[in-house]
Amino acid sequence: MGFKSDIQIAQECEKKKITEIARIAGIDPKYLEQYGNYKAKVDYALLRDNKDKPDGKLILVTAITPTPAGEGKTTTSVGLTDGLRKIGKNAVVALREPSLGPVFGIKGGAAGGGYAQVVPMEDINLHFTGDFHAIGAANNLLAAMLDNHIQQGNELGIDPKQITWKRALDMNDRQLRHIVDGLGGKMQGVPREDGFDITVASEVMAVLCLASDISDLKERLAKIIVAYTYDGKPVTAHDLKAEGAMAALLKDALKPNLVQTIEGTPAFIHGGPFANIAHGCNSVTATRMALKLADYTVTEAGFAADLGAEKFFDIKCRMAGLRPDAVVVVATVRALKYHGGVPKADLNNENLKALEAGLPNLLQHVSNIKDVFGLPCVVAINAFPADTSEELALVEKKCKELGVNVALSEVWAKGGEGGKALAEEVVRLCDEPGRFAQSYELSLSIEEKLEAICCKVYHADGVILTDNAKKQAAKLEELGFGNMPICMAKTQYSFSDDPSKLGAPSGFKVTVRNLKVSAGAGFIVALTGDIMTMPGLPKVPAAEKIDVDNEGRITGLF
Repeated sequence: MGFKSDIQIAQECEKKKITEIARIAGIDPKYLEQYGNYKAKVDYALLRDNKDKPDGKLILVTAITPTPAGEGKTTTSVGLTDGLRKIGKNAVVALREPSLGPVFGIKGGAAGGGYAQVVPMEDINLHFTGDFHAIGAANNLLAAMLDNHIQQGNELGIDPKQITWKRALDMNDRQLRHIVDGLGGKMQGVPREDGFDITVASEVMAVLCLASDISDLKERLAKIIVAYTYDGKPVTAHDLKAEGAMAALLKDALKPNLVQTIEGTPAFIHGGPFANIAHGCNSVTATRMALKLADYTVTEAGFAADLGAEKFFDIKCRMAGLRPDAVVVVATVRALKYHGGVPKADLNNENLKALEAGLPNLLQHVSNIKDVFGLPCVVAINAFPADTSEELALVEKKCKELGVNVALSEVWAKGGEGGKALAEEVVRLCDEPGRFAQSYELSLSIEEKLEAICCKVYHADGVILTDNAKKQAAKLEELGFGNMPICMAKTQYSFSDDPSKLGAPSGFKVTVRNLKVSAGAGFIVALTGDIMTMPGLPKVPAAEKIDVDNEGRITGLF
């Protein structure tokens, strides 16, 4: 008997009406704005009205360094939350929204997998409630107002060669990375080099995900720097009088989206900044809402712990005043063997030697969580049929040496039932005292903060700033941005800035080639390596397999 595809499982499950999910979550109907039968937005007034209610426990799901073998972080997050409810706990999951770029590109959808999914998965992976369209519209309104200001006399003295704001599109389209626009004569704009970012890389996305309410959203939007004048002064969205109209476009997008897991567990899915470019976490509003409604909130951060978890702790938790209680590090035996040098085609064969060679990647992430950030953690092994008992025993033995337990997660095949062992360990960890710490203090200089992240979290020997980056650091400190947290734009495939260095590399330095301020989001982006803010499609895009029949039933999404 063949396995059912994710979309078949999702389409066959019996969904509860969203009003019933809201009731399970304890959301008063007055806060609910329905988008059909199975989706709703929840008014942020719920947070204001429940501000004195104590928060539940906060659990972060992160992972080892990603490989083509896959790790299953979202699947684990969903299955763990279902597992917590199976053992009698009031639990809610808070996740990011998928971007259309990866959905139609190489990765496919991002709504979990197997029997640990959020539904309706087709809606979540496609237009959902229109949040990303609103973010793209706000981004592009600002771009239009900026170019229009220059066309209409350029009162602010904006230097067209120092425009930092790009247009946005939620699609992988390499053709738009570097363009020339404003061609065609005097009435068609000012000719200049330009480009597009994918919507999830827009600073508007980061702003929306970090804003606490409408007034905070407006303040953050106002601070966005879009260009510099001929004499080097920053030009903001406020200078262009754009923040009010941008906030009007975003007022509904700011409200978290409520859906459900296959097992009827309440799930917030809201926001989705890229983790290797931006901070890679769902919205602060959704996380706070979940914490007020549930005793246990499970959330995830993008890619591995060196990127997503570090930014979750150093940026999101710092800005929102959140304190995590426990961390789950997701790994697979297959991915660890890949880190040990096994080609993708041979990952189903038992190979204890390669597994041992790849294990340092997992152990380094685990020791970072425990020793750098001071939090209790558990390793969740996302089970595959080809895993052998000897391989699983070796992972357990090595983790035990670090004082960390391992739980086998069988949520892909068994849903919440397969997440009960992990749930029990998470509940135990949440009652352990943690000494949560960030990896650096904000009072340090930009270079010192970069050094702290690279040495403590990546285990580098140091950081190298190019001459250009040194100038930018000095300029940003002079402009008063020196006390902001750092958002590292780095490859997700390695602890280092070189994607070919697998496992737990040593003896390297990280080169920062560019620094730019996201003044609205409130962090400085440090660019390393060759990070694309507009990805391209692969040779065979996932889009080629997606279709819809006469009944409106979608196939090929995964």
